[in-house]
Amino acid sequence: MKTTIGKMLLAAGVWLAAAPVFAAEIVVIVSPKNPATRMFSEQAAQFFLGKSTLFTPIEHTDGPLRNEFYKKVLDKDSTQVKAIWSKLVFTGKASAPKELGSSAEVKKAVAADPQAIGYIEKSAVDDTVKVILTVQ
Repeated sequence: MKTTIGKMLLAAGVWLAAAPVFAAEIVVIVSPKNPATRMFSEQAAQFFLGKSTLFTPIEHTDGPLRNEFYKKVLDKDSTQVKAIWSKLVFTGKASAPKELGSSAEVKKAVAADPQAIGYIEKSAVDDTVKVILTVQ
């Protein structure tokens, strides 16, 4: 019995060690030309779930940063968010957010559009964008 439990614990430990962990701090950004100065997570979620068109969301392609943002800000996983956007697009109520492959690309797109909103690692912030939310 001890051997079986030991093997199960060892297997669980190996699985946990292999699980990806995203440790960077995430921030929500807008253009410096955007008048917004602060935002709550609940407000940011409205834009990334298609519930408000005040800002244009710029997304990351699938990956750890996106998954962590969805979990912490939207309280959803990527499958749930994809289903929400699929319904909005199918019914003609919205267009899916533009997806970019890196924080540098998201930062550049947000900096160029005063209506855009995006999220990147805090370490990627510079004076081309303005942080309006630090994700906890």
